[in-house]
Amino acid sequence: MKLSTKGRYGLRAMIDIGMFSTEEKVSIKSIAERQHISENYLEQLIALLKKAKLVTSSRGARGGYSLSRASDKISLGEILRALEGDLNPVDCVTNNKDNVCEDSDSCATKFVWKKISDSINEVVNNITLKDLVDEQFEIDHLTQEAHIG
Repeated sequence: MKLSTKGRYGLRAMIDIGMFSTEEKVSIKSIAERQHISENYLEQLIALLKKAKLVTSSRGARGGYSLSRASDKISLGEILRALEGDLNPVDCVTNNKDNVCEDSDSCATKFVWKKISDSINEVVNNITLKDLVDEQFEIDHLTQEAHIG
């Protein structure tokens, strides 16, 4: 499975919001500058995250975006599914009746795809945004130390 830029950039935006929205709301412009993502593309990604109720927004001079709930209550799986749709490697393991393969009941490979799908979902559902925010703070700290020393 390969994630699109929607998933990769959207996740970076969520980490950024998690890091910088504790004091005040975060603007699209500031996220775009820190993450090197176009503002127009970022607006599209934020709209998906807002629709999934992962971020909230407010207008005005102090407007911007913040997380809709605590970062330890938002899973990586929720974020990726909001941006990418389901994370199944093939359609035959989805619960969507429109995508069922006619050979699904007699196909040995479905077992493999189901195991891969279950593994992916288990991993992304057990990593929280807080885990990623903490990891980014640690990376930033080590990077700063390396530049100083």
